Amino acid sequence: MRSLLPALLLCLVLTTPVCAAEVRLSVAASMTDAVNELIASYRIKAAGASFLPNFGSSGALAKQIAQGAPADIFISANPKWMSYLVEQGSIAPGQVRNLAFNSLVFVGRKGLAVASLEDLARLGRIAIGSPRSVPAGQYAEQALKAAGLYDRLGDRLVMAQDVRQALVYADRGETDGAFVYRTDALLAKEAVILLEVPQGLYDEVTYPVGLTQAGAKNPEAVAFLEYLAADEAAKILTKYGFVVR
Repeated sequence: MRSLLPALLLCLVLTTPVCAAEVRLSVAASMTDAVNELIASYRIKAAGASFLPNFGSSGALAKQIAQGAPADIFISANPKWMSYLVEQGSIAPGQVRNLAFNSLVFVGRKGLAVASLEDLARLGRIAIGSPRSVPAGQYAEQALKAAGLYDRLGDRLVMAQDVRQALVYADRGETDGAFVYRTDALLAKEAVILLEVPQGLYDEVTYPVGLTQAGAKNPEAVAFLEYLAADEAAKILTKYGFVVR
């Protein structure tokens, strides 16, 4: 792929309205902290760069983009919603790659006896992201169904609007536990990781990043996408617990 750094340097010199365009990011909630630091790090190198991040569930964000919501770059917590936008024609062809990987864990109060998924049947309320739009919830649903537990847990499952809300429920003790990503669990104040969900029960947690049709015409968005592939960006993602390959 041809380096975009010359174009970025030209933009920094000219500081034209086009080059100084705002970069609109739609990002899976589980990447909130990492992306905020990535933005801060990038702006040190690209003075004047402006960002408008929108964090939420991947499904909700993808639907917003498909309906015309402004976005230059989309980072999803699973390939499904990225593929949806490619099919809708919202993501520029050939502008998608995997940014990072994650894993699913179950968190709850310290000392809670949870050594396997079967132990969840003895608990009360359990938070998961709504499987309709939250990838973490979809992975959790997949694992529970594979273990034969999803129907058994039934109305004890508390549906959260995104994975961060599920974490908050468990961290505050409003539920006995929650299915979240390992990276989110590291941010908990009270809740701890009780169980690593066996990887064989759910698809690998993959974060694809893609440039929208509008983003492909925004030099700053193109340059930021290139920055996300740099070693410095990989170090920041790793710092927050993501796996970069």
